[in-house]
Amino acid sequence: MNAMLETPELPAVFDGVKLAAVAAVLYVIVRCLNLKSPTAPPELYFQDSALSRFLLKSCPLLTKEYIPPLIWGKSGHIQTALYGKMGRVRSPHPYGQRKFITMADGATSTFDLFEPLAEHCVGDDVTMVICPGIANHSEKQYIRTFVDYAQKNGYRCAVLNHLGALPNIELTSPRMFTYGCTWEFGAMVNYIKKTYPLTQLVVVGFSLGGNIVCKYLGETQANQERVLCCVSVCQGYSALRAQETFMQWDHCRRFYNFLMADNMKKIILSHRQALFGDRVKKPRCLEDTDLSRLYTATSLMQIDDNVMRKFHGYNSLKEYYEEESCMRYLHRIYVPLMLVNAADDPLVHESLLAIPKSLSGKRENVMFVLPLHGGHLGFFEGSVLFPEPLTWMDKLVVEYANAICQWERNKSQCSDTEQPRS
Repeated sequence: MNAMLETPELPAVFDGVKLAAVAAVLYVIVRCLNLKSPTAPPELYFQDSALSRFLLKSCPLLTKEYIPPLIWGKSGHIQTALYGKMGRVRSPHPYGQRKFITMADGATSTFDLFEPLAEHCVGDDVTMVICPGIANHSEKQYIRTFVDYAQKNGYRCAVLNHLGALPNIELTSPRMFTYGCTWEFGAMVNYIKKTYPLTQLVVVGFSLGGNIVCKYLGETQANQERVLCCVSVCQGYSALRAQETFMQWDHCRRFYNFLMADNMKKIILSHRQALFGDRVKKPRCLEDTDLSRLYTATSLMQIDDNVMRKFHGYNSLKEYYEEESCMRYLHRIYVPLMLVNAADDPLVHESLLAIPKSLSGKRENVMFVLPLHGGHLGFFEGSVLFPEPLTWMDKLVVEYANAICQWERNKSQCSDTEQPRS
């Protein structure tokens, strides 16, 4: 009986099971948090030129290790989720003036204007014209943080509020922002040029805003007048190519697609009276049945096909994506252009990164910056757990803009000192 009661093996077996469970949990954590991934300087794609050499010397962040927060910063999903939910930590509240512009079709475009809080590094009047991400505006935390930092570095900032994105601004025409519509951004830029005839421009776009600003600059060379440079962060370059990858479950892109579509539905439905009301003069192809299709949409592509493309009269989703993507305009940009993406961005498939890589190999004015980590508009920095208010992205954009201003100043000084030959 005593022999039967003695079971010395059970504790050992039980401890083994616990150890295996702990090991499995740790393995999952390490894989999910990508803890084994190294930290490194961003990969740079560019042609050797006087400009690129100057940038490498003047922008330490281009050649310095980007070190995300130790515990979670190497996960593109967590970086993206924190950006989406939190925006930025301890976000400032810069003071600006809201401007209203009536568009030709009756739409009312708005942007917020923020004056500089310090003298610029080269003493010039420079304005950053900023286009936020999808359904974003000047009141978003990541925009507020960036604007505050840019102001303190001597930049005036003008931030476009995407048409329909601000909850307290009603639509005045049956149209809201779309993937590649440059009308409102162009109106803001023209206002700045007219109001500040001596200012020079730094063009900045985040995510969808990156597509808009690059398309705007490439549409006509006149749009590049008085533009010092352009920075695009975390855009996808081609909506036509991206639509297939955005329906895949790889890296949870289909889930992100659903969440973004749900947010877009809420915004559209909040303006349903202005877009679908009985007294509204809607685009001919926009029908009341499209509203019912909107309710059942589970992807951005369905919303774009049933509603968004019809604001501008496109016959098909393919035509809409082809015409509104900046990919076909990038080669027409002649000012210095910095394109930034993160290798672990869960929204932008790696196949899309072939576009900026190819472009930077052909054009001397283009530099493509690809850090290992950062997610989608995350790029948080911090020692272990808690991120810093300013991100690597915030600092890089301002550092690059400062370098370009110095480059232009040096060029003008050199030309001023050149003596005409007798």
